[in-house]
Amino acid sequence: MQSAESFIGVNYGQVADNLPPPEATAKLIQTTTIEKVRLYGADPAMIKALANTGVGIVIGAANGDIPVMAADPNFAKSWINSNVIPFYPASNIVLITVGNEVMLSGDRNLMAQLLPAMRNLQNALEAAALGGKIKVSTVHSMAVLRQSEPPSSGSFDPSFSDLLKGLLEFNSETGSPFPINPYPYFAYQSDPRPETLAFCLFQPNSGRVDSGTNIKYMNMFDAQVDAVRAALNSMGFKGVEIVIAETGWPYKGDPNEVGPSVENAKAYNGNLIAHLRSMAGTPLMPGKSVDTYLFALYDEDLKPGPASERSFGLFKPDLTMTYDAGLLKTSQVNGRWLLIWVVAVVDLAGGRQIWVVMVANLGSDLQRGGIRNLDFDGSVVGDGCDNGTGGFVNSSKPWLRFGAEVGLESGGVCGESRERRETREKTEVGYGDEREGSRSGSGDGPAAGGDPVRGGNLPSAVAVLRETPSTPKTPVNPSRKPKNGPWCVPKGGVSDTQLQTNLDYACGFAGIDCSPIQPGGACFEPNTIASHAAYAMNLLYQTAGRNPWNCDFSQTATLSSNNPNAYSPLKQGSSSVNPA
Repeated sequence: MQSAESFIGVNYGQVADNLPPPEATAKLIQTTTIEKVRLYGADPAMIKALANTGVGIVIGAANGDIPVMAADPNFAKSWINSNVIPFYPASNIVLITVGNEVMLSGDRNLMAQLLPAMRNLQNALEAAALGGKIKVSTVHSMAVLRQSEPPSSGSFDPSFSDLLKGLLEFNSETGSPFPINPYPYFAYQSDPRPETLAFCLFQPNSGRVDSGTNIKYMNMFDAQVDAVRAALNSMGFKGVEIVIAETGWPYKGDPNEVGPSVENAKAYNGNLIAHLRSMAGTPLMPGKSVDTYLFALYDEDLKPGPASERSFGLFKPDLTMTYDAGLLKTSQVNGRWLLIWVVAVVDLAGGRQIWVVMVANLGSDLQRGGIRNLDFDGSVVGDGCDNGTGGFVNSSKPWLRFGAEVGLESGGVCGESRERRETREKTEVGYGDEREGSRSGSGDGPAAGGDPVRGGNLPSAVAVLRETPSTPKTPVNPSRKPKNGPWCVPKGGVSDTQLQTNLDYACGFAGIDCSPIQPGGACFEPNTIASHAAYAMNLLYQTAGRNPWNCDFSQTATLSSNNPNAYSPLKQGSSSVNPA
């Protein structure tokens, strides 16, 4: 399961008339790996709703506030007194952005007033003893760059040089970041070739070599971010951190728009998230992930312009996912989020038990009303729920094993009584070898109703599983688990490009720990893409359950009964990839 991650944020725009209540949005955010939220203004209801959640909050002063904020220090103090003091520190405000893409406005007077406004706001924070706790900056468009290709030649537009120098000096003095809005989507629109789309979506491609450094870039995001890094470095501001204030991809557009689709949006955001989780960084900033605010949490249905402008939302107003970008943190298994109905316990000879459950994919099956019923004996148990489809999934393989804290909800798809919910709120479920189910915890377990094997009138306790650390249990018969392979290995002749794609994917997968192949890790050497990719691919295969589909990687991997000695991290005896 993915925990909340400090480098993943989201934009919360409010140019809409159908947004959920702030409290509902705050609860939604807490079910995701999103750790920061950027507001374009300072909506007190949203700031208050995020209180005591730990979620970092970026609030904004509007472009229209800049002139008076620059001219009147008292206005800046009043702004802080109204928008920060009543909420901080319960609401974790981390950054105030003054204006949005001001350089793109073309208003030279407004541009000249930006730095004085930021200084007055900084002074107001310091007067309130918050100067070192909340940062002040402004958000820039990629249009501030004169050149971005190749990335090493990145430089700012000379017409902005004096203004940017002052702003960057402020960033350097106060330790505030340089927020910018890179959109590979717009790069693709200007060059709509298939190879450009693959480059923008983090998909397999031939890469682009930076002629200045001979670095091969495998995706547009890294190239754009490194162009900004190079521009900052060229002006002498190597210590100013970059923050991605906006990036995203629309899932829908007008017929004449190139690029918007659910498939492309899911690929971009999903692969970006996986890339950030890999901690690979960019070629000029390796080994760390830049704080990145995805655009956007919801659609903004009142925005003008083409349909794509109203189609960036990751979630719908009813709080369901527009598509699955990999953000939810509720029991993630093989990329799926599972809603579990515990319906019966069947006692077998020898003291063994079968836990009979129904499983729904929270991201798709549940929204379609599809329920997949299974037990650990591999036999059909029936619907047990009015809107179940009865589609059977054979679960005889030990493909899932974790301890789970079960929080039961009444009024769900099937519902349950308050009494039953209260008796199961702390049940721990253990998934073991084939038929051998187990359970422990303070709950009393599910009560079977009717005939559990034939379906009958099964109870339907709705449980959302949240993974918690558990100590692996020693198998009853250790010999039943393979001690020697098979191993998942790259096929011969696979390019470094594809191996890097496989590496990014595997290391971004839930529950995969790639720290051993990071610098200083036990399996860092040999430091080659082939070695690191082989480690990550096999670790994913072993962790996800050793199913053939866990070793596909776009048909670039294969199962082998021979220990892949060519890759030292995979040599027999490495406990991280060879489960006993």
